Amino acid sequence: MTTAFYHDERCLWHSWGEAVLTLPVGGYVQPPAGTSHLENPETKRRFKNLLEVSGLWDHLDVRKAEPVTLDDILRVHTKDYVDLFRETSASGMAAPGKTSLMVRHSFEAASLSAGLVKRAVADVLSGGIRNAYALARPPGHHAEPGEGMGLCLLANIAISLEAARAEHGRLRVAVFDWDVHHGNGTETIYYDRDDTLTISIHQAANYPVDRGKAEDRGRGAGAGFNINIPLLPGGGHQSYLDAFERIVAPAMRRFAPDLIVVACGYDANGLDPMGRMLATSDTFRALAEGTLALAEELCDGRLLCAHEGGYSEAMVPFCGLAVVETLLGRRTDVVDPVADNQMLQQPPAPFIDLQRAMIDAQARDLGLG
Repeated sequence: MTTAFYHDERCLWHSWGEAVLTLPVGGYVQPPAGTSHLENPETKRRFKNLLEVSGLWDHLDVRKAEPVTLDDILRVHTKDYVDLFRETSASGMAAPGKTSLMVRHSFEAASLSAGLVKRAVADVLSGGIRNAYALARPPGHHAEPGEGMGLCLLANIAISLEAARAEHGRLRVAVFDWDVHHGNGTETIYYDRDDTLTISIHQAANYPVDRGKAEDRGRGAGAGFNINIPLLPGGGHQSYLDAFERIVAPAMRRFAPDLIVVACGYDANGLDPMGRMLATSDTFRALAEGTLALAEELCDGRLLCAHEGGYSEAMVPFCGLAVVETLLGRRTDVVDPVADNQMLQQPPAPFIDLQRAMIDAQARDLGLG
């Protein structure tokens, strides 16, 4: 068995319309000279291209998928939101979500993006592949049931999990979100449920600024099944390793999932314009190695990564390559040229000790240490 990689060029053709970073053009916002929207296809295309030129592509089982169905979407999103989204996609441009512009044909692109994740989930559960990576775009982890947020239009992972549950019945799934931003959409969808453990490790008070607090642990049947690990800005490589070892891994073992899904954002990288976490490609390699080991220990290796954020064209390809190398169990001769950049100097020991003490305190509070 090998690693399956889900990709469709049509997802990279999706456009948000003219914008400068996240600001729609108009009024005093001058049109850009070129492709400048924050969530543009180049980081994903450069990642895919590096997989190809490194030779790793030849070892992947590359697959496509059909878009998710309307029934799939309506298991997660409200009918009012879906109707508005479809109408906007058919007719033109609007901004009904907090920051997510919906433009012509965006419903089709988002449905295809979710479709890549849906097929990855189905194929991993079937046991015919070792694990999977879905290069989904637009991303999904901020999308709430009733609105798009944070450049996310449909909740790719949740839609895919609910489609799998409709077919297979109850599944215990752990969703591990290592994007630099809090996975608020996934949290909202599963906040009252005990069949999905949601773990989000993120830069504290980044986006959304009022979400992702450690004290938010779920409600009702879901109490204790939502874990937020807000890290101090500038935490760097060691903070991620400490959070994984002291909170993520023990929580996964206690939950004993049937499947692990990673909301795989790379915007914690040290050159990203949307984060300040100083992670490196080695950070993502270590997180992937640890998560893969947990999957093999707990759920027969059933693991998939669904692409989320990451906005540095320099670093995202090397971070993504490190994750896919890990999934495949192969190393290429690619050397990350950014790894030793002086801009990515890690924080001093007193900072690391402070962050570690905060992580240890949270682990004890969660009954994990």
